[in-house]
Amino acid sequence: MRKILLAIALFGLFSTGLHANEGMISVKSVHSVAVTADRLEKILASKGMTVFKRIDHAAGAAKVGKELRPTELVIFGNPKVGTPLMQCSHSIAIDLPQKALIWEDEGGQVWFSYNDPQFLALRHGTRGCDAVLKKVAAALGKFANAASAAE
Repeated sequence: MRKILLAIALFGLFSTGLHANEGMISVKSVHSVAVTADRLEKILASKGMTVFKRIDHAAGAAKVGKELRPTELVIFGNPKVGTPLMQCSHSIAIDLPQKALIWEDEGGQVWFSYNDPQFLALRHGTRGCDAVLKKVAAALGKFANAASAAE
């Protein structure tokens, strides 16, 4: 039943212009990678979320003489939400805190990508956390859209 619901949810993503790929949801951004990540950090701070780390993968590549299109990872979370998920399925902790990958594709399009909470629930056999998963999915979608959209 969960697999059917996931398939229906993923079909809905494709019909709304979002892109999903193997448990990852990607939203187009109208901003650069750096601006999208800056906007995300501000949004998270305004919601009382903790930003644990922001990693600039392109800068890391440059340090070893390699080139990489702009790619940043923002790691964030809130134990009020993450803890109940881990209580439902302890192994989900490997996928927490939440992560947002903001990256530029080979055509110059910037994307805001994040793990689909329903996919993580399937991956970890999470049971009894449907309300929390729904809340997380809604919040991640709002964060992605707000950080990626025009003012």
